[in-house]
Amino acid sequence: MKKLSEEAEKIMTERFGKDTIIALATVENEIPYVRYVNAYYDNGAFYIITYALSNKMKHIENNPALAIAGEWFTAHGKGINLGYFGKADNHVIAEKLKNAFAEWIDNGHNNFDDEDTIILCVELTSGLLLSHGTRYEF
Repeated sequence: MKKLSEEAEKIMTERFGKDTIIALATVENEIPYVRYVNAYYDNGAFYIITYALSNKMKHIENNPALAIAGEWFTAHGKGINLGYFGKADNHVIAEKLKNAFAEWIDNGHNNFDDEDTIILCVELTSGLLLSHGTRYEF
């Protein structure tokens, strides 16, 4: 991915560096599937807590190319399964997700003892961000 300008990165962090609802699109057998997910942006990627056996993860396993859309933002990316939420390698991003999703993370929806509770990283490859009449492409 072409690096975001400092100004665009600042806007991305302000807009999406918290609990954010985005549309996530995957493709399976040439059929697109779109769903809303809670996501958190950090340094060129969105992070999502999800279930390893979900349809979205099955789609990404077969085809990691995906698209996302959020507030005045659309992008393409690559889905990467970072594995179990509680894995030592995921400690830093897991702590950021716990803080960003603090309002609902412990409401019983997620089972953090289940190793199929994973972190999906959406590594951005290209996109378009609009802010106050300015267009940022990467």
